[in-house]
Amino acid sequence: MPGFDTLLAFLIATAIFAYIPGPAMLYATAQTLARGTRAGLMAALGIHIGGYVHVLAAAFGLAILFELVPPLYLALKLIGAAYLIWLGIQMIRTRNARVNATPQGSRDPARAFRQSMTVEILNPKTALFFVAFLPQFSDPGAALPIWAQLLILGTMVNIMFSSADLVCVALASRMSRLLARSGRATARAKALGGSILVGLGVTVALDR
Repeated sequence: MPGFDTLLAFLIATAIFAYIPGPAMLYATAQTLARGTRAGLMAALGIHIGGYVHVLAAAFGLAILFELVPPLYLALKLIGAAYLIWLGIQMIRTRNARVNATPQGSRDPARAFRQSMTVEILNPKTALFFVAFLPQFSDPGAALPIWAQLLILGTMVNIMFSSADLVCVALASRMSRLLARSGRATARAKALGGSILVGLGVTVALDR
C-alpha cells in the first residue's frame, strides 16, 4: 500500500470530493423526502452497493472501455438520465397517493434500493472518476498488486461517499417528519423529490 503521507492526502481528497454536493446526495435526499427515512436509507445502501460495480471495473480495467469507446459512455449516460427522469415523473404523478394505502407502499424501501443501485450502475461518470482518481494513490512498488490496491482504495472512497449520503438522509428525514404532519406538505415533498430527480436526469443528459 502507499505510504502514510500518500494515504493521508488520499483521505483528505476523498473527503473533499465526498462532501461536495453531488447527484448521489441529491438523489438520497429526494428519496427521503418523497418516501421517508427507510427509503432514504435503502437508497443510500443501493448507491453504495452500486458503487462497488465501478470499483471492480476500475480495479480490473473494465472502465477504460468508456474512454476507448465514447459511444458506449454516451449510451449508458443517456439510459441513466432517462431512468432518472422516469423515476422523477413517477414520483410526481403519485404525490397524492397515501404511502400506506396499498401493499405497494410497504415495498417502497426495497424498491428504492433497487432503483438506486440501478441509477448508480448506469452512471458512467462514477466509473471514470474511479479510473482517474484511484491510480494516483497506488504504488507500483508496494507488496500488494495494483488491482488489490485499487480495490482497497475504491472501497474506502465508496464508504466515504456513502457517509455523506447518510448525512443528507438524516437531514432530509428531519424535514420529512415535519412535513408528514400535513397531507398537503407530504404531497409537496414528493413533488419536490420528483423534481430533483427530473432535474438530475436532465443535467446528466446535457452534461458534456
